[in-house]
Amino acid sequence: QVQLVESGGGSARAGDSLRLSCRASGFMSIESFSDFAMAWIRQAPGKGLEWVSAINNRGDKMDYEDSVKGRFTISRDNAKNTAYLHLNDLKPEDTGVYFCNAVQRVSRENYWGQGTQVTVSS
Repeated sequence: QVQLVESGGGSARAGDSLRLSCRASGFMSIESFSDFAMAWIRQAPGKGLEWVSAINNRGDKMDYEDSVKGRFTISRDNAKNTAYLHLNDLKPEDTGVYFCNAVQRVSRENYWGQGTQVTVSS
């Protein structure tokens, strides 16, 4: 069973930066972190889940939700079993719980972390 653990959230002011990390573990013997596409999804207070960004298993294709383009950067280090989300020029509307999600490239099984809180004040 794949486990995902997010870290790096916290409180920030508008214009600040944060880096979120998502470390994966618990792979079956026949697979590795590089078999999973990774994504970040957030949930603002009182709202539903919102997809933020995704990166493919090789790390050479990234995609972003329009409101974070140019401000957030997704990356991964397959040697460290870790995905990252760099949040720059934070805005109060970026406040929420940020979850990482892993999708196995063949079976399409997906896994979620427990989330990390990001709070941005104006």
